[in-house]
Amino acid sequence: MAVEFPEPRWAVPGIVAEGVTLLAGAPKIGKSWMSLGLSVATATGGKALGSIGVGQGAALYLALEDTGRRLKDRLGKVLGPSPAPTELRLATACPPLPEGGDRLISGWLERNPSARLVVIDVLARIRGPVGRDLPAYDADYLAVCRAKAIADRYGVAFMIVHHTRKHESDDWLDQVSGTQGIAGAVDAVLVLKRVRARADAILHVTGRDVEETDYALMFDAGIGAWQLSDVPAAEVTLGDTRLAVLAYLREHEGARPKRISDDLELDYELTKKTCKRMEADGQLDSDGRGRYFAPRPTVPAVPAVPVAGQAKDSQGQAQEQLSPAPESVQEIRGRLDD
Repeated sequence: MAVEFPEPRWAVPGIVAEGVTLLAGAPKIGKSWMSLGLSVATATGGKALGSIGVGQGAALYLALEDTGRRLKDRLGKVLGPSPAPTELRLATACPPLPEGGDRLISGWLERNPSARLVVIDVLARIRGPVGRDLPAYDADYLAVCRAKAIADRYGVAFMIVHHTRKHESDDWLDQVSGTQGIAGAVDAVLVLKRVRARADAILHVTGRDVEETDYALMFDAGIGAWQLSDVPAAEVTLGDTRLAVLAYLREHEGARPKRISDDLELDYELTKKTCKRMEADGQLDSDGRGRYFAPRPTVPAVPAVPVAGQAKDSQGQAQEQLSPAPESVQEIRGRLDD
């Protein structure tokens, strides 16, 4: 208890800390866009996910499923008119960690003491062959521990991209592909899930040094960037009818289902059942006499953590940009009509 330990170094404050973070998601969901965006933000000391100020440092992005041409096209879209940052290193090939990849990454970290982030995209390309006599759990655990040994030795954040299973699960952690040895070996797990029929997504976060929470994200295809949304994550997954009821009650507190159904031109029985179900799910409040109220929308703020070279007020400013701005009734009614 007398030993004073330094605070963990953060690549992305409140989300990606030193050690190994697993970023899992379905194929083509945008994991590589997120990986490249976080790498650029780190190398420039810019804004991660459009809002989170990060400390500047060298970043290594191993885009092992991309070609040089594809990577250049993506980087050009992310950078726009800005020049490529000198602190960003890109590679499209790296041997598996047991076959020399660990030495190459360690050598780069030795030559770049300012390094803050290493992204490995994807796990399957660096894990190496699996011995037949090794149980699947042990093989998965060992594959991640090879990367974790390097991350811990240099105090640098590693983010390893991985896939999720095809089947859905009530527990989003169970959707990480492979055995539980992968999630058990890493320091934090991020699962990116796209909201059906929308460009939005939910980023589920849990780990040893991070608070378990969910962030709503929006993808801007024009600049190839994931950005934190100002809508609470719980609302992003709501269906259009529930969203319409919620938006209406924000403008008409205490309305009854009959008034809601008339003004929104919805079926009365459907509206009444929807209000009751939303109350049971904690999405609406009621006075017990048939009058409903929308709870105050809250967006989880990114925890304030120390970032070297960054003023405290810049973190405060980043959090102020997360104030909720829900859709209006007219906007949702338009989507319902469509």
